This record gives sequence, structure tokens and C-alpha cells, in this order.
Amino acid sequence: MTTQKTILVMNALAAPAVQPHLPDWIEPRFFRHTAELFEMAPEAEIGWFDLDDKTKMVEAIMRAENLKWLSSIYAGVDGFPLDMMAERGIVFTNGVGINAITIAEYVVMGMLNVAKGYREVVRAQDRHEWLGDSPGKAELAGSKALVLGYGAIGQRVDRMLTAFDVEVTKVRRSPGEGTLLPDQWRARLGEFDWVILAVPATAETDGMIGAAEIAAMKPSAVLVNVARGSVVDQDALVMALADKRIGGAFLDVTTPEPLPADHPLWTLPNAHVTMHLSGRAQSKMFQRSAARFLDNLARYGRGEPLAHQVNLALGY
Repeated sequence: MTTQKTILVMNALAAPAVQPHLPDWIEPRFFRHTAELFEMAPEAEIGWFDLDDKTKMVEAIMRAENLKWLSSIYAGVDGFPLDMMAERGIVFTNGVGINAITIAEYVVMGMLNVAKGYREVVRAQDRHEWLGDSPGKAELAGSKALVLGYGAIGQRVDRMLTAFDVEVTKVRRSPGEGTLLPDQWRARLGEFDWVILAVPATAETDGMIGAAEIAAMKPSAVLVNVARGSVVDQDALVMALADKRIGGAFLDVTTPEPLPADHPLWTLPNAHVTMHLSGRAQSKMFQRSAARFLDNLARYGRGEPLAHQVNLALGY
């Protein structure tokens, strides 16, 4: 008697890290380009459909009528057809936390860059100019940071900044020491030197930092955004930066992306734009992703709940 195998469709780029460890009940099919994915998707029970173009991924998901589990290295699930996936009963596991290490390091790098005026140091080196004084004199030690979003990234930022003697306050739904509840942080914005955004992109977080929130910040405060551009009212932020109503902004994410060449954020002296590179500043993402996928595959084979499942109703 022949036992039917479970069809897995995934990107050939990840094959070297995954294929040698696949169980014998899996029949892998590796796509090398979008056309092959579209051809293979209808038979997939398990899909790892990651592409650079999310719209093409969505089309593949729509074609995958037999799909039971979708795996992705994307942490943000904005753009995915969550309602349709819920209707079909598809389990969706994402890459939340996969790049938490490098993104948290980017947050600290950005804060140090702003505090020490390091951008001006680099420019002085380009000019072959020996500076007689530091363009930035702020110290992280003793400053206060508010972390909005306390998932894998926010927790790692908390640990790193605590090591720099930064007083960290986090926003989360459960009360605790050094914690503000979701309905408390706005009234306390004026206390913080750093406001760090690491929230998921959902309807609830869309535009959560608007003109009122920016006006409530300290005049010297710096906004750090490694979440999504949609979390901030960018026009209000540009006006505040231009008028120097806050100290600055370190923006790994913007609206839109790529940022148009003539956008004022490029030239504002107190804006630092890092082109959504924080998650790319690493070399181990595929290793971590493959290990996570294989762990979940073993769970799937045993009929156990999968780790890092997206709540399709909440969007994270």
C-alpha cells in the first residue's frame, strides 16, 4: 500500500538548508521563479511562497486551493489576504522575531549615531577635516526611552538599552514594573528622550503617532521607527522636524518605500533615513528561518500546534 506524501512547495533558494533534513513523508517541490510557483501552488499542502513581491505571493496563495499551512519569513503580515486565509482554515506562521537581533542593534546604532552626531563625523572624514570637538554630546546613560511594541524586537531593545543604563519604559497590555498600559503612554510622552516604535502594522497602530503625540514629546526627544511608515503621520513629523519642535527622527521605515528622491526627509538635518535596511543587516536570516521551518514541520507531522502562528483576526 502506497502512502500519499504531503506536497511542500518552497523557494529553491532555501532548498540547501532544508532539503537534507526533510522527513520521508514530504514531497518537496522547489520553484525558481514566479511562473513555477504559480504552476506548483495549486497542489501545495504546505507552502513557503516567499518572494520579494508580496502581490505575487498573494496571487500564489489564491491559487493554492489545497493549502493547509503557509510559512513565511516576513514578520509583517500587512498585504496578506488574512480574511481569505481564515475562511479557508489556513494556518499562517510568520517570521516574527527572526531578525529581532539585527533590528534591535539598528535601534541602538541609530540612538548612538544621533547622540554623538556621528553622521557629521563621517562627513568630516569625507572632507579630510579634523574636528576639534564632538558634534554630539548626549549620553545614552541616564536617558529615558519609551518602547511601543514589546514583541521580540521590543524585548531585545529593552535588554540592550538597559545595559547602556537607559531607563526603559515599555507599553504592553499586562501591567508590571516599568510598564505603561495602552491607555496610559500618551499622557506620559513628555517624559522621554527616545520614543521607539516596534509595533506591528495593524488598523489599531495606523497613524498612532500623529500631530498630537509629536506635540506632546519633549523638544529634545528623538523618534525611532523600526515598525512601519504607516504607524506615523509622516506629514506631521516632517513639519515638526522642519520647525525643530522635536530633536530628531531615526527612520528605518517611511511612506512610501522607496522614499521619493525629492522628499523633504532626505534633506532635513535632524532626520536620519536608513532605507528599511535594519532587517537586512545580517547574514543568518535563512539559517534561522530554515531551523524554524524544520521545527514547525516536525510539529506539523506530529499534529501539534505550530509555533509563531499569526492571529488572522488581529493581524499579528
